[in-house]
Amino acid sequence: MKEEIIVSGRMNQMIDPHLNIWHWEIPLYLFLGGLAAGILFFAALFFINGKENTYPTAVKRAPFLAPIALIIGLLALFFDLRHKLYFWQLYTHIRLMSPMSWGAWTLMIITPISFIWCALNIRELFPKWEWKYDWIRETEAFFRKYQLVLAWAMMIYAMILGIYTGILLSAFNARPLWNTSILGPLFLASGLSAGASVTILMSNIKKERKRFAEIDLIVIGIELFLIIHMFMGFLASTEVQIDAAGLFLGGPYTMAFWIFVVILGMLLPALLEIMEIRKYHIPAIAPAILVLFGSLMLRFIFVYAGQVSRWLY
Repeated sequence: MKEEIIVSGRMNQMIDPHLNIWHWEIPLYLFLGGLAAGILFFAALFFINGKENTYPTAVKRAPFLAPIALIIGLLALFFDLRHKLYFWQLYTHIRLMSPMSWGAWTLMIITPISFIWCALNIRELFPKWEWKYDWIRETEAFFRKYQLVLAWAMMIYAMILGIYTGILLSAFNARPLWNTSILGPLFLASGLSAGASVTILMSNIKKERKRFAEIDLIVIGIELFLIIHMFMGFLASTEVQIDAAGLFLGGPYTMAFWIFVVILGMLLPALLEIMEIRKYHIPAIAPAILVLFGSLMLRFIFVYAGQVSRWLY
């Protein structure tokens, strides 16, 4: 028997692409970005409509979570970078056809806006708060004078941020599961639902909780419509996209997606919110926590399942 020894370097790390190159950092960043987008969108929307006193939690209190979510999300994104010292190069160019460029510049704009918004409402949490320096008071007076303009900018960039979290994935043509235009609106709707749930969790005003439960019901309905439409599109498309849909229709991600995302993250909280609106005694924390859990699982499952789907079989 003649033996041959084959020496190859193909199994060395980073020579061939690994199946899962995106891990927990990316879905966490996508979730926190969508959450911040939802919170800031509703804060701006109701301020523009002159309802900051009717819904004070949404406009003045919940936005304090947005900068925290953005910072943690950016830290997770930074941790995922291979060459961390070169992240600044994203800000040396503006590439209109690059989702990464859109995301980088959107985060660069909306993060300071979220801090400014919190600074304008800091007395909501600390009534005796006073700025020590005159230039800070003058800056506050300037932004308060143009707070309506700031609200419009915040709402527009919150929508861009929410959609971008989905477009970041859908731009990868090599992954059939991600290569759909539905992901942008779906992730935006999921972020809005999460933002509404945060307001429900933080509010102690019954009218405000009821309003945001109604909003969340509408958004959950939109999410379900988009999910059904996405799978219909996959099943009517090419073989690889049919196989990608199969990951959730009898494949390895079926149980996780339909139980954690659809049933626990959408249908059950929607049922609980309907019961609450109809004046059944339902703890407001229950549907809100379920929605946040479902929103987080949506990102994790799509990021991991998308890396399994491919063109070559």
